[in-house]
Amino acid sequence: MPKITSTIILVFIFAFTSPRLFGQNNVNPSNTKETSKEWSPLLDETLSQWEVWTGVPEPSVKNLPPNYKKKGQGKNKTPIGLGDPMGIFKVTKEENGELVLNISGEIYAGLTSKKEFSNYHLTLLFKWGEKKYKPRLNRKRDNGLIYHCHGEHGAFWNVWKSCLEYQIQEGDFGDLYTLAGTTATIPVDDEGKWKPDSEKLKKTGRIIRRVDAESPYGEWTRVDLYVVGDSAVHVTNGEVVMAITNAKTKDGNKLDAGEIQLQSEAAECYMKDINIRPISEFPNWIKKETGFQ
Repeated sequence: MPKITSTIILVFIFAFTSPRLFGQNNVNPSNTKETSKEWSPLLDETLSQWEVWTGVPEPSVKNLPPNYKKKGQGKNKTPIGLGDPMGIFKVTKEENGELVLNISGEIYAGLTSKKEFSNYHLTLLFKWGEKKYKPRLNRKRDNGLIYHCHGEHGAFWNVWKSCLEYQIQEGDFGDLYTLAGTTATIPVDDEGKWKPDSEKLKKTGRIIRRVDAESPYGEWTRVDLYVVGDSAVHVTNGEVVMAITNAKTKDGNKLDAGEIQLQSEAAECYMKDINIRPISEFPNWIKKETGFQ
């Protein structure tokens, strides 16, 4: 009997002192949006805060716009361009009234915010659909939250702008990709994974997340992006998986603001609860995880 009582007491103490479980000490619980009166929704039924850039369709894609003419080879292929004639991005409403962004994935495309943002916390819920398309039929489902987007549409693969990417791919939520010449400074281990206290640095290409924290297939994953100045932090289901500093454009200029793009990349998927709020510094729990001061 005494052993059982001791066990119960220990469990009780852990439960009520664990910040991860109860959101104490300014820690964001897994898959739960932080409470704030400053959230601004980015999703409405008409996608009024966004514009679409549609990339180059695969040869297998049917029912293309009648005015679209396939031209060029390789990187010189012509994108469909501004607009969404293929209906890649659509908003539906669930029975409870919640809006859901449906992304077909049939063609590479970007849903781009009309506004630029700096010093913010962006949050959304993400879930995979079933359909996959060429050229990724036999590869992992792929998508991305792209930030600090700037310049012309199509700078990368005739689709996305020059930017930084919070990778959303099966098994790889939270990796960083630098696209179209951008750079950042990330401490990494010998395997190229983010390691906050490492002296080894990487600045371009793919940088691997520290841990895997995404939800199983078919479930929603909470994606959070924190941006302060030219630093950013990727959070997956409440776990800090990546932190970067010293973001720069391809010309070496400080990169601390830009548009947001949501990708369509050959996999059906869904996003909802897309909100943004201003911040002036990283939360204390993130500072502790990243070593940011």
